[in-house]
Amino acid sequence: MRTSPELRRKLISVAAVSVALLTAAPASVAVAQESAPSPAAVPAAQTEAAPGTTAERLIVGYKSGATEAKSNKAAAADAASKAEKTGEDVDFQRRLGTGAALVDLGADPSRASVADVVAAYEADPQVAYVVPDRLNKPTAVTPNDTEYSKQWDLFESTAGMNVPAAWDTTTGTGVTVAVIDTGYVAHSDLAANIVGGYDFISDTAVSVDGNGRDSNPADPGDWYNANECGAGIPASNSSWHGTHVAGTIAAATNNGKGVAGIAYGAKISPVRVLGKCGGYDSDIIDAITWASGGTVSGVPANTNVAKVINMSLGGGGACSTATQSAINGAVNRGTSVVVAAGNENTNASSSSPANCGNVITVAATNRAGSRASYSNYGSVVDIAAPGGETRTSTANGILSTLNSGTKTPSTENYAYYQGTSMATPHVAGLAALMKSANSALTPAQIESAIKANARALPGTCSGGCGAGLADAAKTVQAVKGGTSTGTTFSSTTAVAIPDNGSAIESPISVTGRTGNAPSALQVGVDITHTYRGDLVIDLVAPDGSTYRLKSAASDSADNVNTTYTVNASSEIANGTWKLRVQDTAAQDTGTLNGWKLTF
Repeated sequence: MRTSPELRRKLISVAAVSVALLTAAPASVAVAQESAPSPAAVPAAQTEAAPGTTAERLIVGYKSGATEAKSNKAAAADAASKAEKTGEDVDFQRRLGTGAALVDLGADPSRASVADVVAAYEADPQVAYVVPDRLNKPTAVTPNDTEYSKQWDLFESTAGMNVPAAWDTTTGTGVTVAVIDTGYVAHSDLAANIVGGYDFISDTAVSVDGNGRDSNPADPGDWYNANECGAGIPASNSSWHGTHVAGTIAAATNNGKGVAGIAYGAKISPVRVLGKCGGYDSDIIDAITWASGGTVSGVPANTNVAKVINMSLGGGGACSTATQSAINGAVNRGTSVVVAAGNENTNASSSSPANCGNVITVAATNRAGSRASYSNYGSVVDIAAPGGETRTSTANGILSTLNSGTKTPSTENYAYYQGTSMATPHVAGLAALMKSANSALTPAQIESAIKANARALPGTCSGGCGAGLADAAKTVQAVKGGTSTGTTFSSTTAVAIPDNGSAIESPISVTGRTGNAPSALQVGVDITHTYRGDLVIDLVAPDGSTYRLKSAASDSADNVNTTYTVNASSEIANGTWKLRVQDTAAQDTGTLNGWKLTF
C-alpha cells in the first residue's frame, strides 16, 4: 500500500531564503543542466533537475501538439509507460493551471529512481520540460538590527504578535502613521522614516519650547518638578514618550543597528500635543482633524495625511462630544484611530478616548500573554497587544528608541517601557501593514479584520481584553489582495428585529462563483436600531458555519451601518448565505434594512 503524502519524508531540495499612558521601567535554486544530446529535428526536453536531485513529484510539460498536453487519460497512460520502463512508481496526479502534468513518484524515491524517471521523460520527444516539484518555505527574514533579539513582543511564540511572517507580504510602504504624542526627539534609528508633522500645543506653559503652535514637532522634554502638576505629584524626568511609541511602529529595520519597527516601510508624522503635565483636549482635537486631512484654522494644510493615528494618551471621564466629533471626522476621511485602554487597572469605560466610538482600543499583555497588571480592561477594549510588564525583569518590557536626557535632549539610546502606551503602537503598526497590503480597506474593515484574526490569549484576562491577542501575520494574510469592490450580492428586504427576542435571518443566494469565498469577504450591514449595544450579528455560511461580526456590548449609540471583513476562504462561495441578528436586551427595537456580500 502506498504511504500517504502526509507520512512521506520530505526529500525535496529547497532554497532557504490630557496624560501619557506609560509606566517607565527602571532604567529555489534550480541548477540548470545541459539538455541531453538528441536528433536536431526532435529537441530534447528541458530539465531543471540537477544530478542527484531528490523529489516526490515531477512537473511535466508536454509540447502543444502532444495528446498528453490535453488529455488526462493520455498523460496517465504515459506515466504508466514510464513506470513500466523504469520499474519505478510513476503516477499521474492532476493537471496544473498551466496545462502541465503533476506526476507522483511514490514514497521515499531514491536518487537513482528520480534520475531514471527524469531521463525517461527527457528522452520523450513529446515532452517540452520536466522539473522537480520543489517545496517552498516562508522567507521571513530575521532583521540584522543589533537589539532585535530583545524584541520578544514581535516574534516570541508564546505572546509575541507574530510580526516577522507578515513582513513577507508587506512592511507598511506607502502609509503614514500620525503619532499624536509628545513630539519627536532626533534619533538615527528612526530619522529615515520621519516626515513633517506639527506642534499643536498652544499654551506656552505646557509647550515649554518658548512659543505656541508651529510646524516644528520637536520634543524639548516634558519633565516637571514635584507638585508642579498638582499637589502630591512627585517630580518626573522627561519621558520622550512619542519617540518610544514611534520606534515601535516604524524604527528603521535591517540597518544593522538598534531595534526593528513593526511597519518599518511606513512613515511617521509626529504631531505634538503633550508637554509639561500633559495636554488639552482642544489641542488633541485639532491634531486628530489635521493629521487625518481635515482643515484647522491657522494651520497649513497637511501634506502627509495619515491613514492611521496612534494616540497613546488619555484621561478620566466620558468621551466628550467634541472629541468624538473629531474622531468621527477622521474615520470618515478614511483614517483608523488606535488608542490606549489606560493604565489604572480598572474598566476602560471610565477612560477617554478609550471609551470613544469609532476607535480601536488596545489593552496590554505581558510576556506570558496575560493581561498586564496595570492594564485597563472591559467591554470597550477591542484587542490586546504586547505592552510589557517589568516587575520581575526590565527585559520583559518593550524596547524602543529613546533619549538619555533627564530634562532636555541629550544622546540617543534605547529603553524598556511598559504600558498600554506601548501596546497601542503595536496595533497601529499592524493597521499600517494592512493598509499597505490592501489600500482599499476602510477603518471599519481594518478593525474588524484585526479582531477576527486575533488568537486567544495565551494567559488570562480578568475583565475582558477584547477579541484576544493581535496576530500580525494572520491578519495581513486575511486582507492581502482583498478589495472592497467586486461582485456584490445583496438583500434589500427589510426585516424587523424584535426586542429581546429570537434571532432573525436574512438570506442572500450566491451563484456563478467558482471555488471558495475570499479571505477578505466584505459584509456590508445596514441596521436601524435605538441601542446597538443590544445586538449580536453573525454571518452564516452555506454549510451552517457562523462568523461573529458583532457581540453585544455597552454601546449606547444608534444604528449599525458598517462593513465587516471576514476570512471565509474555507467556505464554498456558491450557496445561501445568511445574516443572523438578535436583540439580547429589553427596551429597544430596530430593523435590518439590508445587507450585502462583496466577493
